Amino acid sequence: MKTFEEQEKYERARKRVACIKGFYSNLLAYLIVIPFLFWLNYRTSSFLWALIPAVAWGLGLIINGMCAYGYSPFLGKNWEQRKIRELMSQDDF
Repeated sequence: MKTFEEQEKYERARKRVACIKGFYSNLLAYLIVIPFLFWLNYRTSSFLWALIPAVAWGLGLIINGMCAYGYSPFLGKNWEQRKIRELMSQDDF
């Protein structure tokens, strides 16, 4: 039987793996859809409209990758765990 700490560690790892898997799925979709949009743009219009979804989705992809691999320049690496401990230590929570 697993201890509570082992179970918690397993659950965090499982969530992290799911997040990384989601990032790679998003990356694969980006690599398929964006070239198609540029091809479609080339065939239909002289205005470079395909650049808009490429940049917007690309920024989202970068943020997704940063979250998936634990890079958080705004809140820090262990912010979530520190905040959980802080809230649990409060009496009125």
